[in-house]
Amino acid sequence: MLTDKKSLFELQQKVDLYINQYREGYFPPLELLARLTEELGELSREIQHKYGTKKKKDTEVEKEIADEVGDFFFVLICLANAEGIDLQKSLEQVLDKYNTRDKDRWTKKEE
Repeated sequence: MLTDKKSLFELQQKVDLYINQYREGYFPPLELLARLTEELGELSREIQHKYGTKKKKDTEVEKEIADEVGDFFFVLICLANAEGIDLQKSLEQVLDKYNTRDKDRWTKKEE
């Protein structure tokens, strides 16, 4: 259980330590993509059950959206690690792009 705040880099290291204790290591990219898609489907299902019109059957187990986000994020980190992607740098580049390209795209809140 995470008790302190970690950077994306530290989380990537933690996942890397976990994965590399096994001989199999990271799955190939296409399998990681399939697993990421599967986790996104599970997240989508939970959001649909909570906010959409399609509710769970009485026989279906309740899952937390946070758990599904965590599963998705774990596999995303695995994919990034396997591809040598620094998630922190990648996200900072995307935020910079949005702050420049889209800075006037949306209506800002008044202070």
